[in-house]
Amino acid sequence: MAKESSIIGIDHWLTTPPGRYLVAWEQARLDLLVSNLFGYHAVQLGWPALQGLRCNRMSHRWLVTDGSGDLGLAARAPEPVDETAIFPPSPLPLSVLAEYDALPFPSNSLDLVVLPHTLELAADPHETLREVERVLMPEGRVIILGFNPASLWGAYKAGTDVAARVGWMQPSVPGGTELIGWRRLRDWLRLLGFEHEGGQFGCWRPPLASSTWLERTAWLDQAGARWWPVLGSAYVMVAVKRVRAMRLVGKAWKRKAASQTASQTAPAAVASRHGGAGNGRC
Repeated sequence: MAKESSIIGIDHWLTTPPGRYLVAWEQARLDLLVSNLFGYHAVQLGWPALQGLRCNRMSHRWLVTDGSGDLGLAARAPEPVDETAIFPPSPLPLSVLAEYDALPFPSNSLDLVVLPHTLELAADPHETLREVERVLMPEGRVIILGFNPASLWGAYKAGTDVAARVGWMQPSVPGGTELIGWRRLRDWLRLLGFEHEGGQFGCWRPPLASSTWLERTAWLDQAGARWWPVLGSAYVMVAVKRVRAMRLVGKAWKRKAASQTASQTAPAAVASRHGGAGNGRC
């Protein structure tokens, strides 16, 4: 019940100015990232408000939910920023009801998994990430979106008592989320055999309750990207599942046959050499 109430709180937070600002930035990043990823099977876990696979060209796409959240928010996702630079949006993926730590997919079967704040809302983020590693095929990719605790929004969330008394600001991060830092997430991925491929920070504006004032602070996005990029309030990280290559070793009988052939050719070479020397003496 606590998990369901937290999801309801997130759905309400997404309708606030900071929530719409975050969704617009993350949707634009996902549209550009997934448009150039190829394969056959792609999955998004949670957060229907973000259409993480709408610009992906894979033939089989699924949206996995745990039964909570408002699926109707997906229809109100922002339009692509630059339709000429990405593949045109495709229909919404099929919805599948499942737990994030017990996905109904075979091992090594998916080419792409998108986690929009899924680890921050999961009951056990470690188990969820292990399950993602299981279903991803070698060289498959995972895209993770999260809130940066070392940012203005992260600091504002930490001071919940002060935030409650500030009427001109909205809660920076929806309730029920546990912030996972950039380095901490990279360590988790490295332990599971993932290789960090890239990422980006964003959202440097303060969580203002007024849409007008939020737009007036748009200059902070350009300044933040240039002067303090790692202090963005949100991030997107891309990692690749690496599997160590195996060294193929031939069968024992092949090595034995090769050694026997070498032992047979050695006496013949010696005999022919002695024969040639005798003919020379005659």
